[in-house]
Amino acid sequence: MTRVSGLVALVASLLGLLFSSYSTFDYAKHLDRRLHDIHCSIIPGAPVTDSADACRAAMYSPYSALFKEKYWGGIPISLFAVGVFTFLVAFSLYLFLAGEKAPRKAVGTFAVMALGPLIASITMLAISITKLGGFCLVCVGVYVSSFLLAGAALFGLLGLRRGPRGGGFGGSPFDPPGDPYGGARPDVGWVFPPAWLVAFGLFALTPAVVYASAMPDHRPFLGNCGGLKVAEESANALIQISSARSTQPTILFEDPLCPTCKAFHERLVSEDVYDKLKIQLSLFPLDSDCNWMLSEPLHPGACLVARAVICGGPQARQVLEWSYENQEALTKAGKAGPQQLRAAISQKWGAQTLQCMDAKSTLLTLNRHLHFAADNSVPVSTPQMYFGTKRFCDEDTDIGLRFTLATLSPEVLR
Repeated sequence: MTRVSGLVALVASLLGLLFSSYSTFDYAKHLDRRLHDIHCSIIPGAPVTDSADACRAAMYSPYSALFKEKYWGGIPISLFAVGVFTFLVAFSLYLFLAGEKAPRKAVGTFAVMALGPLIASITMLAISITKLGGFCLVCVGVYVSSFLLAGAALFGLLGLRRGPRGGGFGGSPFDPPGDPYGGARPDVGWVFPPAWLVAFGLFALTPAVVYASAMPDHRPFLGNCGGLKVAEESANALIQISSARSTQPTILFEDPLCPTCKAFHERLVSEDVYDKLKIQLSLFPLDSDCNWMLSEPLHPGACLVARAVICGGPQARQVLEWSYENQEALTKAGKAGPQQLRAAISQKWGAQTLQCMDAKSTLLTLNRHLHFAADNSVPVSTPQMYFGTKRFCDEDTDIGLRFTLATLSPEVLR
């Protein structure tokens, strides 16, 4: 391996260590069960940007960590990257300093190790494209580092193929004049590559083991965020959503134009949990047009869309999911005025839905939804989730979701 490829490998390993450490730090901050900003940037320490939403989505996704049902938040996969890149920093520094004198077995072993971050990055990149629909910039930093590292390892191998074979292990056409080895590389015993690989594995696992052993026990905190004072809506106005697989009685407070509600709904569906919940949906639009608990609208037009969901009747879930799938366009229409939003609803669900939305009975039903929230002193934010009468803490609906579900209702994960 030439000093140039060794230097590239060293820089790539350092960058990978930086970005994976930064990602792990963002993740670990949430272990205090408080809400934190995610500074998702290709430049560590940069201010929060819109790209933080993509990083938050990646963090809350089922692909961000392992053993999420056993540990609150799971073991972040970035921890394994921290261990891997730490070892590769040391190994690439050795290869850089050794330059043309690096043993062939060391260069070859390094190339094998470089495949680990490369394969992991390709896998996570594919998941980002096909499952998450966005890119976490810190993750992109890890991907780029992995590709650079693999490229440097490849060039190191090509240098071995080009170099003359002296002393049984070859050299490189870049060997300097007066090379004491005459262009040859020193040999090492066959015990070294397996030993290096074992050390590589230990470095990859150690941060995760330390992290798991130091994690606080979150079980005492679950379900300690209050509950419902009134367990049932007296007029049976809430929307019932269930399937043949539904077992766990659940009450959800949602706003069809709330981005957090959309993300939460999609997570429950993608993790095959939603169909196992016996849901009573209480619509809680954060729109002062109908919600007297607000002085100004947070999501203009949410009251109209909520009425459309009510009018969906047996198709209420389909209308709700349509609102989530088209949330950006509907939010834009809501800000432009009710006519544009009504036109979008009519185009999809027909004029009869508009007539239903304007009916006094629909207005009364939505008002009952809001009174149910008020009677229970539900925080004016969405989504809110209750198992029976026990409220999920906000932090237990994000990175701690699977652990909380496994603890409170393990059957929904089977």
